[in-house]
Amino acid sequence: MSAVRRLLRWLWEYHGAQKLDHLVNRYPGLRPRNVTASDEERAALISAAPPYMRLLIHLCSDLAIRSSTAANMRPENYNTTKRDLRFKTKCGERLTLPVTASIQTLIEQCDPLNPDPFVFQLWSREEHKHGPTPRPNPDGATLRRKFKALRLSVGITRKLTLHDLRRTAAVAMLELTGDIRDVQALLGHRNLGSTIWYIDHDLRPVKRSNLELIKNPAWRKEHTA
Repeated sequence: MSAVRRLLRWLWEYHGAQKLDHLVNRYPGLRPRNVTASDEERAALISAAPPYMRLLIHLCSDLAIRSSTAANMRPENYNTTKRDLRFKTKCGERLTLPVTASIQTLIEQCDPLNPDPFVFQLWSREEHKHGPTPRPNPDGATLRRKFKALRLSVGITRKLTLHDLRRTAAVAMLELTGDIRDVQALLGHRNLGSTIWYIDHDLRPVKRSNLELIKNPAWRKEHTA
């Protein structure tokens, strides 16, 4: 639409065409989704979730890992000595994150010699309880449906997705440290702009005291000398 306006303006300015650029609508840029989970919602989900879903929730909400990446974390990604996960992000960046105690407890329930993802190992164990032959490993769509069913079962009626848990962790890190670089490291972003896209609705508020300082001549003189 911007290109159309420029073309119409060019025709008007240089070729005597009728001025029509003001008739082309302007559209605001896309805004990031700003939904985060409350502590109460997260606690309710974790309390009611079976082990495989609990691990998925922890990976998304503790380490801010994308749900698709979290669902594919395998023993080869886990360093038992350092207790960290090493993996590639969606954009191919290498990322190493220490696991929380909750994640460690669930991972240690899995077989380190089994190449299947941790979430799938726990899923298979859960399915064994309901019959002699477990169903195939769940795909991303199945996990999203399972999460939705869990969300509704604990009374969370608003739309809350697994990806919102990643955003929840990012916002919590910003609130804790006040440093957007810490958030960038957690999310595994090379570009800081990608990080701001996640949390631009939660950037640090401007302090009134700072506004008074920057317009104070004495302060300006002292800090520009």
